[in-house]
Amino acid sequence: MLTMRQAAEQFLSRRRIAVTGVSRNGRDHGANVVYQRLRERGYQVYAINPNAGTVEGDVSYPDLKSVPGGVEAVVIGTRPETAEATMRDCVELGIDAVWMHRGFGPGSVSAAATDYGRRNGVTVIDGGCPLMYRPTADTGHKVMRCLLTRSIPKRV
Repeated sequence: MLTMRQAAEQFLSRRRIAVTGVSRNGRDHGANVVYQRLRERGYQVYAINPNAGTVEGDVSYPDLKSVPGGVEAVVIGTRPETAEATMRDCVELGIDAVWMHRGFGPGSVSAAATDYGRRNGVTVIDGGCPLMYRPTADTGHKVMRCLLTRSIPKRV
């Protein structure tokens, strides 16, 4: 098992990252904030929303299979009920790094998705936020990392 810091470092070393649950109407929505920050930090980031043609001024894709050239990692920012289906898509596509976003509340974390991913060789980060770790971190997210110790796994 990896420590959370090691898993975050490995995840954020990937350059082609899809973010599911990015809203066409929610600039302050958690998935949108992650999407924006990854884009600002030079990642090739892909918005996944089956109900939007564009998000944050960029093309949005209906699902992971539709992203030209595929992705190396996925941030799940949807309701927990849809996380398992996304994890199954990740396994099918050979994506071996998935982060289920969780700040306050349940976030996108699903025990079934976590179990399925890990049984199929995916490194699953089941809690916290990619913006809590370098090179995407900011002061606010670092403070959140300290406050949300119960929402962030120690090991993955």
